[in-house]
Amino acid sequence: MSRCPGIVAAGLSGDSGKTLVALGLAAAWAKQGRTVAPFKKGPDYIDAAWLTLAASAPCRNLDSYLMEEATIRASWEGATAGADIGVIEGNRGLFDGVDAEGSHSTAALAKLLDLPLLLVIDATKMTRTTAALVLGVQTLDPELRLEGVILNRVAGKRHARVAREAIESVTGVPVVGIIPKLTNQGMIPGRHLGLVTTDEHPEARQAIARAAEVVEEHLDLERIFEIAGGGKDWKPSARMAAPARKRVKREGTVRIGVVRDAAFPFYYPENLEALEARGAEVVPVSALNGDGLPDDLHTLYIGGGFPETHAEQLAANRPFLDALHQAAQDGLPIYAECGGLMLLTESIEYKGRTYPMSKVLLVKIGWSKKPSGHGYTRGQVTRDNPFYPVGTDISGHEFHHSSLEEGQDIPGTVVELEKGTGVGGGHDGFVTNNVLALYTHVHAAGLPAWADGMIRAAKGYKG
Repeated sequence: MSRCPGIVAAGLSGDSGKTLVALGLAAAWAKQGRTVAPFKKGPDYIDAAWLTLAASAPCRNLDSYLMEEATIRASWEGATAGADIGVIEGNRGLFDGVDAEGSHSTAALAKLLDLPLLLVIDATKMTRTTAALVLGVQTLDPELRLEGVILNRVAGKRHARVAREAIESVTGVPVVGIIPKLTNQGMIPGRHLGLVTTDEHPEARQAIARAAEVVEEHLDLERIFEIAGGGKDWKPSARMAAPARKRVKREGTVRIGVVRDAAFPFYYPENLEALEARGAEVVPVSALNGDGLPDDLHTLYIGGGFPETHAEQLAANRPFLDALHQAAQDGLPIYAECGGLMLLTESIEYKGRTYPMSKVLLVKIGWSKKPSGHGYTRGQVTRDNPFYPVGTDISGHEFHHSSLEEGQDIPGTVVELEKGTGVGGGHDGFVTNNVLALYTHVHAAGLPAWADGMIRAAKGYKG
């Protein structure tokens, strides 16, 4: 089987336009009838959801901090089997990682997968200087396959001509797209964790369609496809069909509820697939519209999201909150991440108002405009809990504006953090009964112990 064409869309900083380009490329190629496999570099749920919508295919995250290199390669190969093109959206600046060497950066990922790079440059108020930026990228890492430049926010024809000539004459890298200043450059509005989610944008599909139109009008799609490795003769029939995903059926199947709605949309597809692959039935649950919990659940998984912006609706749904509280009292295993942790507390204070929650955890949560925890986490499980064996090393990530209100005692925790904020004081992971609630998000592809623990807890409760 020939290797699937692939491209990495990256920028020199945030807000360079790489999301617009990645979404537009995925949507435009999908319109052409090509099968697009979308990816997001780094631990991101929101951009990944937009890429899923643009490509009409699940977006997968690739992150060398959270996963082994072999896992990343396997994820790429598995998701692109049967696809015509793989599109990776980078994160932050091209070389920005966890240290001065750029470890775990977009550039490192592009080299790991040996993929060509499209560099999106915000050309606001510069012409020849754009060539200096491209030259700097080439000089800093000559091994990087920088094979195309896209100029964004270009003021006019002269601006475009001078910048293009400078880049191509000085660096030899072709300019394959020039995007003018757009009146609706921010077609997808942002807020405190990045973009608004697809669930909450009333015109999400229109925004994707607009991104496709921008790319079709201002980028050389066929040239970019050739750069990606497609070539003029590439046809969908040249690819083998993707192997069917196997669902392992085992005796004693367990039912795992997943709270997933506009307030709690943050789930990696691999996490849910890992549960199914181990024999679980994944049962959808809504905290916003449901009036309780489904019967015969053996574990409940509450992911992250924006409970603060939905706090009024959540607080009004007392039947659900009361059912959640009773389930925890009855010993149902519950695993909660970030927003899920907030749902389990006594209350959430958001913009001057306090909203009662399920009172599973006897702590109160406050919110601030600045992030309380942001970035990768690393720690070790040091105490007994329903899901992880003592001694388990956990690498994950966090991004939250919430934290425990000042003056409260921190209840017993089970994770000692070497890196990250967690619930505070170098700790993460509240435990009560069979409940574990952390600020740390984990990715099942990088931490198989997570899915193993979910199934083990569910079987124990069922038995």
